[in-house]
Amino acid sequence: MTFVEGGRVTGGQPGGADSTAEEILAELTGFFATATAGNTPGPDEDYFALGLVNSLLALELVAHIERRFGIEVAVEDLDLDNFRTMNRVTAFVLGKRSAGSR
Repeated sequence: MTFVEGGRVTGGQPGGADSTAEEILAELTGFFATATAGNTPGPDEDYFALGLVNSLLALELVAHIERRFGIEVAVEDLDLDNFRTMNRVTAFVLGKRSAGSR
């Protein structure tokens, strides 16, 4: 379902293109709960250091972020620091959207 808010079309669902930081974090928590069989890291835990994410899951995370939040992750964005924790991913998504990279 889509809605028009203030002249822009929104996804009308948490995790969509106009979601808040809290909604983005909730969406990422759900992604990790599924992808890691319930071994969900905390918002500031480095899931790479914890051994929860390998290179394949990292690619799945990037694809999920692009699909779910309506942004494009460019090659130059693929800095591990952008994706190391759920809070960093949330900041990355918000930064891409504020830069107009939808």
